[in-house]
Amino acid sequence: MSPTRIPAAVLRVCGEPPSLEERAAPAPAVRELPITVVAAPITPLDLLCASGTSYFGTPALPYVPGVQGVGRLPDGTGAWFATAAGMRPGDGSMAGAVAVPADDVVTLPPGVPLELVAALGLSAVAAHAALTRAGNLADGEQVVVLGAGGVVGQAAVQLARLGGARRVIAVARSAGARERALRLGADAAVPLLDGDDPPTLAARLREAADGPVDLVIDPVFGVPAAAALRVLRPGGRLVNLGGSAAPTAPIDSATLRSGSLRVVGYTNNSLTVAQRAASVAVVAGHAAAGRLTAEHEVVPFTSVAEAWSRQAAGRAEGRIVLALEAG
Repeated sequence: MSPTRIPAAVLRVCGEPPSLEERAAPAPAVRELPITVVAAPITPLDLLCASGTSYFGTPALPYVPGVQGVGRLPDGTGAWFATAAGMRPGDGSMAGAVAVPADDVVTLPPGVPLELVAALGLSAVAAHAALTRAGNLADGEQVVVLGAGGVVGQAAVQLARLGGARRVIAVARSAGARERALRLGADAAVPLLDGDDPPTLAARLREAADGPVDLVIDPVFGVPAAAALRVLRPGGRLVNLGGSAAPTAPIDSATLRSGSLRVVGYTNNSLTVAQRAASVAVVAGHAAAGRLTAEHEVVPFTSVAEAWSRQAAGRAEGRIVLALEAG
């Protein structure tokens, strides 16, 4: 392939997987950096935007998806980068090369496992910021992590332990996810069962906890969030990052008022560029040191359509990372 031509995953129809095409390499504009892409994850946000049903509206077609990726700058330095693909007109990370505004690029230290950083990415950033900025985790606190099977939950289990939590309780639906959470540092793993109501799940959480809980990290909402609120100490807090279980939750006023509980909504969009870069640096540092990981599957870029379909259908081993070249 000519050096001025690059492979790219191009989405032409919302709801369909992108197809592999050849495109002209992007020319960096003023204050943009050229990056040779090493790996790009297929994230829930990518799938949502490409469906045409997101709150960002229907994306301008055709476009190259990929809201984040990792690669190398011209001098060989590793870098993580973000894009607005699918949210605003323009192309994303699923291409052989990108040109990205300098503010959206975070350089990485030598030796960082780029494909792992791609898998962790903004999900681990969300977990870190939810624990620290939104949740104000303090040494010795007890933390419940809902949705521990996803990348956000996996990262939250590990980062809570690294942040000084005395006890971490993971909640996940599958036995495999619960076993993995224990390997990642959770002290206990509680099952989420079909037909659970808040009192039933709350009872299992109390059995697993060592007294009242201080902080809940919640990427799922629904019944799990309502149950977790019931085990918080007075003044305890729940940080909600998403609604993968349900868009609403059966929360009762008495539970909130009797414990003077705090429910905080969190989104990565609330981070400044500097705050996001700081969280990426923390995530990358832990990954490089072997302290932070996530279940992921590395797939050759040439298999993008098949990989996209599997990720969308929930048939992947963790998060799929498309590999364009060796990291």
